[in-house]
Amino acid sequence: MSTLQTFPVQTSAQLSVHIKSLRKARGLTQTALGQRVGVKQVRMADIEKNPGAVSLDQLLQVLHALDARLLLADTQRYASNTPSPAPQANSPSTDW
Repeated sequence: MSTLQTFPVQTSAQLSVHIKSLRKARGLTQTALGQRVGVKQVRMADIEKNPGAVSLDQLLQVLHALDARLLLADTQRYASNTPSPAPQANSPSTDW
């Protein structure tokens, strides 16, 4: 039984490195991964280069094609005991 390997990601640059690394670990070219996602190699290169500029839906498609998943961690639980204000609807977080 294998354990789940996790990769903390806090920036799109880190995500870029992990997507490329996962693709290579799976023995896939950008063209082959693009075919799984339904995009051309040029688009796959753009996604790899700047994953922060793609839709969440397309990012999830790429991760699924790589047999990877997006996991969210509640880091507040492990931070200080000072509660932070609840996020407001339709206001993006600026701390990531």
